[in-house]
Amino acid sequence: MTLLDTLQSEVDRILRIDWQLTDANVIPEAEEIALANGAFKIEATFLYADLADVIVLAEKCSWETTAKIIRAYLDISARMILADGGTVRRAGSHSVMGIFRGEAPNTSAVNCARKIDYIVEKVLNPKAHTAFQSIRNNKLSIRHCIGIDTSDAWAVHSGIGNINDISWIGRAPEFAAQLSRIGKYPYSVYTSRACFTRLADIARETGEKNIWLEKRIKFGDDTHTVYRTNGMLQP
Repeated sequence: MTLLDTLQSEVDRILRIDWQLTDANVIPEAEEIALANGAFKIEATFLYADLADVIVLAEKCSWETTAKIIRAYLDISARMILADGGTVRRAGSHSVMGIFRGEAPNTSAVNCARKIDYIVEKVLNPKAHTAFQSIRNNKLSIRHCIGIDTSDAWAVHSGIGNINDISWIGRAPEFAAQLSRIGKYPYSVYTSRACFTRLADIARETGEKNIWLEKRIKFGDDTHTVYRTNGMLQP
């Protein structure tokens, strides 16, 4: 059998899969999802944190410096997600995906994002300028963006053999990732309307001041109302 024959056969097999769906009360581990046809459905809030302008860092700084900045950002994001009760389900390249459930997952996710923003602005940025001459000489600033959305989502395996990962299907994981790519400093935290309407007052206001601005954004053929903030929160 040629490689083309194998690929044609596998595409046919995959397109005929009869998913065995499980409604999940907890975020599934990879080994809990059957590799052949397992699927888990869960309602959750997804946070997607992405380090911006990595190509600029790579062009202006050494690979060692760029790697340290990326690693520091991933470390900050993952630790804060865990500290605020979320689960880290993807950490690679220069982005992290966190999943929140519980009594107030939207408020938890938004407050987590605001804390990550605080650490990037008040800790990572000044320390990077102190540590690396290339950051200072090129007048670079560490920028990022975090997107948050909430919805039902489905987890399935993708890949072959031992080379596989969980794919998350649904609006929230995809829309959160899209929102994480549109940041424009100083606004680094974006949330969907679905998430925003579920926020506790403590996540919407500082004192009596609303810290969120409404924005209309077009993705594909649709226009969405989203909310953005530069209201950082000290951990």
